[in-house]
Amino acid sequence: MDYKTAGVDIEAGYQSVELMKSHVKETMRPEVLGGLGGFSGAFSMAKMKQMEDPVLLSGTDGVGTKIKLAFLMDKHDTVGIDCVAMCINDVACAGGEPLFFLDYIACGKNYPEKIASIVGGVAAGCKQAGAALIGGETAEHPGLMPEDEYDLAGFAVGVVDRKDLITGESIKAGDTLIGIASSGVHSNGFSLIRKVFEMTKESLNTYYDELGATLGETLLTPTRIYVKALKAVRDAGVTIKGCSHITGGGFYENIPRMLPEGVTAVVHKDSYPIPPIFHLLQSKGGLEEKMMYNTYNMGLGMVLAVDSADTDKTLDALKAAGEAAYVIGKVETGAREVVLKI
Repeated sequence: MDYKTAGVDIEAGYQSVELMKSHVKETMRPEVLGGLGGFSGAFSMAKMKQMEDPVLLSGTDGVGTKIKLAFLMDKHDTVGIDCVAMCINDVACAGGEPLFFLDYIACGKNYPEKIASIVGGVAAGCKQAGAALIGGETAEHPGLMPEDEYDLAGFAVGVVDRKDLITGESIKAGDTLIGIASSGVHSNGFSLIRKVFEMTKESLNTYYDELGATLGETLLTPTRIYVKALKAVRDAGVTIKGCSHITGGGFYENIPRMLPEGVTAVVHKDSYPIPPIFHLLQSKGGLEEKMMYNTYNMGLGMVLAVDSADTDKTLDALKAAGEAAYVIGKVETGAREVVLKI
């Protein structure tokens, strides 16, 4: 009897690390100290001395049951981007510059090529965000998880000067609400999606004219990362008063989180194009409209509040950054909530 017979292959773990090294190397920043394989990731804080009052920001999240689709389609190179996006978009929401990221993969059996593919996606997400992938863990859990399955989670750290924190405190009636387009469903609500659509290879490989792709390709589209978009707005001289990352809970839960007491976010549903996947999901599942807006991003991954005088400047900056953005409403006096209108 040995560890491998018990279900844990240490040699496979070593092979996984070797295969992922090239991906990890591409994410390095000058502040990273040491190389891959240490007991901890080291990151220099020297540059933070240039800030008046540096504040660390952190975010942690996973991909959720979206990974079930990755299992069925045997496609593992995009869920890592989702994992990074779910953590780092939250850090960016507060005005932070992402610094570094760590991932955690729990698997039933370590298949080195599969693990390397997952980490390759994590590294791709880190590159999009400008964050270093400075560490991680792959844990083999025989008997706890099926051999061909895994779970993926991550942890991000960023920094912002306290004076540049996006808190929502200065939002007032008359401010403009700007929505930045999502890349699709992102990484929320997949437990419901898996009930609406049959989760088989045949179903996921079905091509839909309205989607312009197969169902599986559409649903596995990775979550958009908004770090560069928000930086472009700030670099244009715009003060982002409030920022909401539209994740689980949709519009109804997330938009009010950026509002101070005494104001209401009024959003016009017809102010931007809703991606076809949401119409298909709603019609196939017979889902109520309120549930859709209370579960999904409905085509907007981020909602910003800016002074009305900065509306055009914000839209121009986002367009230059390659983002589709829309004026979706305004802030009015009222209860701290979101109101959806035609």
